[in-house]
Amino acid sequence: MNEAQTEINIPHLFRCPISLDLLEDPVTLTTGQTYDRSSIEKWISAGNFTCPVTMQKLHDLSFVPNHTLRHLIDQWLQLGSQYHPSTNNSATIDYLASLKNNLESHDSTLETKFKALEKIKVLSDEYCSFRKSCFQQLSFLSLLLELVFGLCLSDSKLSENYLEFVELTLSCILKLLPIVNLEPLNIIKDESKLENFIFLFEKGTSSIKTSLCLVIDYSTTVSQTEDLCHVLGNSQKLVHEIVQVVMNQNSVDNDEVSTAAIKALSALSSLESNKESLVKCGAINGIITYISRCENGKKINLAPLAMATLKKLLVLESGKEALVNHVNGIETLVKMVFKVCNQECSESAVGILSIICSDFGSAREVAIGAGVLSQLLFLLQSQCGTKTKTKARMLLKLLRSKWSEESMQV
Repeated sequence: MNEAQTEINIPHLFRCPISLDLLEDPVTLTTGQTYDRSSIEKWISAGNFTCPVTMQKLHDLSFVPNHTLRHLIDQWLQLGSQYHPSTNNSATIDYLASLKNNLESHDSTLETKFKALEKIKVLSDEYCSFRKSCFQQLSFLSLLLELVFGLCLSDSKLSENYLEFVELTLSCILKLLPIVNLEPLNIIKDESKLENFIFLFEKGTSSIKTSLCLVIDYSTTVSQTEDLCHVLGNSQKLVHEIVQVVMNQNSVDNDEVSTAAIKALSALSSLESNKESLVKCGAINGIITYISRCENGKKINLAPLAMATLKKLLVLESGKEALVNHVNGIETLVKMVFKVCNQECSESAVGILSIICSDFGSAREVAIGAGVLSQLLFLLQSQCGTKTKTKARMLLKLLRSKWSEESMQV
């Protein structure tokens, strides 16, 4: 095989950006760029302390072996004779690289970028471990995040076409999140990108808000993005916007986005350092409103998650006070005690009422006035589980003992 043919057949992803030869020992710098070890060592030893591709200054000269890319190259080489031109994987790599180039290029029209995103969305839907590894190695997640949050946004830039572009890009991001490393999400911690995140949440469509809530949900799934979760949870402006979405109930679209917002609040509440901010920004009120809508017959699929989130926030005295002071808080929970169709909700409601009624006499009075005793008796006569019945008996005992103590004091 001649040299020219070999050069043509090596996928772009497998070439060292310095030598342009096949990567033999791929290593990755702190900038995320991968080079052949021998090439980057020569570059640095020559006194160059920047990344050759991005030209970023290298504050840390260390690099780590890129085992995933090494495996891809080995897999590619084993598919046939060395550098075989007709392998599907080689074509896949080059095709994805061309799509990435269309998205990165300043010369690409919005229409071209739309088409590239549509193709990425379809390709990420089809299961293929090799292709998904390519998405990872080509840093598609970083690119897509930069496309959404990297620009300087203002009201004047939010045209209908631009909002559609953001919707589609976020849709692609959500397709990639389950299959790639989530480390790139941390770019949202950057002050300007966080501002854009909040701006899009304020000004974006329901679809954009739904996607942003789901991005928040993903930010709590791995330890790599714990700091990001903290930053998002302590942005009072963002949390306030999420709470407003939860409370909005004017249309069918808002059912979907408010459900996504409940997921976001639940995710943020998983971090202890976020709870005070959530309570301060009205999360208790938002959750009670959502649960009330579920109790009134609207979508109830995430009522258990909402109840679990509420319970997590009650570790704070401010959380308990917010619930007790809510005009419909205790009554809403009482109505959820006997839910034939959702035992999980019943158990959560009983658990939350036990916490509140133990600490607040006013809550006990409101709960009894709202019919909690009859609700508990109905629950005990139902086919609910042993755990739920045990909690119901404990709440009855608590209410009875507290009532006896208060009667004696009178």
